[in-house]
Amino acid sequence: MIISRTPVRLSFFGGGTDYPLYYDREQGAIVGTTINKYIYISLRKLSNFFDYNYRISYAKLELVKNTNEIIHPSVRECIRFLKIKDGLEINIVSDLPARTGLGSSSAFTVGLLNTLYASKGVIVSKRKLANDAIKVEQDLIGERVGSQDQFHAAFGGFNKFTFSRKSIDVFPLPITEKVGKRLNKQLLLFYTKRTRYASEILREQLRNTESGAKDEFLNKMYDMVDESIQYLVNNDLESFGHLLDSSWNYKQELSTAISNKNINHWYLSAIKAGAYGGKLAGAGGGGFLMFVVPVDKKDAVRKALNNLLEVRFKFDNTGSQIIYYNN
Repeated sequence: MIISRTPVRLSFFGGGTDYPLYYDREQGAIVGTTINKYIYISLRKLSNFFDYNYRISYAKLELVKNTNEIIHPSVRECIRFLKIKDGLEINIVSDLPARTGLGSSSAFTVGLLNTLYASKGVIVSKRKLANDAIKVEQDLIGERVGSQDQFHAAFGGFNKFTFSRKSIDVFPLPITEKVGKRLNKQLLLFYTKRTRYASEILREQLRNTESGAKDEFLNKMYDMVDESIQYLVNNDLESFGHLLDSSWNYKQELSTAISNKNINHWYLSAIKAGAYGGKLAGAGGGGFLMFVVPVDKKDAVRKALNNLLEVRFKFDNTGSQIIYYNN
């Protein structure tokens, strides 16, 4: 039995510049962190007593003989990618719902690759885990996803990632324990109770990205990355929150599918209640709303959004890990 644990992420600034359609011609950058909400994957080799070779348990239960019969695209392509020949039982458990904008799909792929490598007795670097996950998702499955979530999940912690045609580079942020605790105290996360497929939300945005029609806004969002890091490192969370509000306004310019009437209502309600700023996590359309809030305004924001589910969390600094190994 092998068990991996992989965190989901909160992306603060630069979202949209991590797509190859953009960073193959312009510099991209992201700043964000991971939180202590995880995807757990357990794996064990399957004996020959069953009339199937793969037992895969998630929202569905798959019992199949061949890899090409596996419905779950990431499971199928990860097994093929690593040329796993043994029969496997794979069980997936998540702390949060899927398709909610916290990078859970890529966290799953990173965690599964980590587990499958461990089953072969191989320890790989965080960078290789992230790059392999990008290979699986973008090339083998053919998903039009960005390249930040895989690196967040593999590395964990506060990081700036930069993206170009030549390389993806990782810069850990010098966030002190004091700043981290203060930010954790002033960040509120609310679940809208709406899930969505990112690929559907992103269709218009990626068309605009490919044509360069929204480069004006993407370039501004890229420029905000280093500015936000200075605010964060210097413990200026008020300016950090206001900048997040500006970034959210730019993000909505990328596509008409990013926000909607309900999201706009919740967002403005939080701002009126005292939040400095915030954003919708991920591609848009649903999922989680995140706000930077003065401590003395937290109860007012909670009251304004009392029909949403608040999720309490702490920051994670570990990235994907094998937490149990008995192979």
